Amino acid sequence: MVIHVVKPGETLFSIANLYGTSIQSLIKDNGLEDIPYLITGQSLVITQEQILYTVQPGDTIFSIARKFNTTPAAILNFNNISHPNEIFVGMILVIPQTNGVKNPIEINGYIVPGTEDVNIEIVNETAPYLTYITPSNYVVNRDGSLKPLDDDAIVNNSLNYNVAPLMSISNEGESNFDPDLAHHIFIDEEIQNILFNNILNTIQNKGYYGLNINFERLYPEDRELYNEFLRNAVEFFHQYGIPVSTALVPKTYDMTTGEWWGGHDYKAQGEILDFVIIMTYDWGCIACPPMAVAPIPEIRKVLDYAVTVIPREKILMGIPFYGFNWTLPFKSGDTATLVDYISALQIAARYGVSIQYDIEAEAPFFNYIDESGAEHIVWFDDARSFKAKYNLVNEYGLRGVSYWSLNSEAPQNWPVVSSMFNIVKLI
Repeated sequence: MVIHVVKPGETLFSIANLYGTSIQSLIKDNGLEDIPYLITGQSLVITQEQILYTVQPGDTIFSIARKFNTTPAAILNFNNISHPNEIFVGMILVIPQTNGVKNPIEINGYIVPGTEDVNIEIVNETAPYLTYITPSNYVVNRDGSLKPLDDDAIVNNSLNYNVAPLMSISNEGESNFDPDLAHHIFIDEEIQNILFNNILNTIQNKGYYGLNINFERLYPEDRELYNEFLRNAVEFFHQYGIPVSTALVPKTYDMTTGEWWGGHDYKAQGEILDFVIIMTYDWGCIACPPMAVAPIPEIRKVLDYAVTVIPREKILMGIPFYGFNWTLPFKSGDTATLVDYISALQIAARYGVSIQYDIEAEAPFFNYIDESGAEHIVWFDDARSFKAKYNLVNEYGLRGVSYWSLNSEAPQNWPVVSSMFNIVKLI
């Protein structure tokens, strides 16, 4: 796999010729069906097994080797060239592909159930790349019952692809996660037993593989109560061979205060659970000042702390499939609008602007001025930023990754992740 950044004047035809691939392959691998034309600064994934590269003005054997993450000697030997100076503009080189060992990882994808047709379409497109799929989510009630979720199409279809479905439960209230609801359950063992049995019935009746607990915005003083709730859950569900995981907010140290952070105990959860999903995103958020949703330096800070208290082999790192479009200047109380890879490119194409890449955050962005004269900035993710995140998985030796959410389109992610890892299937 190679990532090409579009230069001014390049077309699908010229890029296909440059790499010896087809226009159809470029369109499919990069989700270009609904993009009117290429955008300067846009990344393209080149995925064919054998890359044929046409030497360009200014190229050297050394710059070409860097471009394709190989060595000058490998290119020279593969093409029977005796000296680096023998290459010339227009010459077609066969680029040898490295056959390095790919690490195995587990991949989870959260999905918000929609219509049956949409659910099936999303599963069909993403399931080959998933270990788990997690419909979001069953909301718990104060009496230990569960609000129903229309998840049958997701669970049934995922099993056809050997994807293990995880049942997700949460303490969501009418407008936000409800700490009172969680506290009510934490202090009442009888309600916990009712809840656990209702979850078990759902798992067994629907064919779920495991349980994912997503309790957020807890009272900090309920931290140990939550730990005990998790111990009870693991003891109960392990009787039936059901693995239990949680979703954790991102923390850079053991924060014991704050409505989002205080209730989550990284060290305890690392000891109690089979694995955890750390939600390493939302630095750029709907009501936050403009910035990348998941900048690499911020993710590093979270992982640097997490691996000191949670076994690396228990950590799934969160990856967002969404971005935001902010109106500038941003003021307190302003909100952004959601975008994904496809809609971001459509906006850039509509306004004829170039895509830039922040080398520190390792994320793409662009600015534009709308019809009313208002300035905007859009941050999103593409092949380059996905690859940067996967490099962290290898660097830190993590169990894998988890996406929020499969409902957003991220076509470039799939060729990138499949080129870098072997994806574990558990069923």
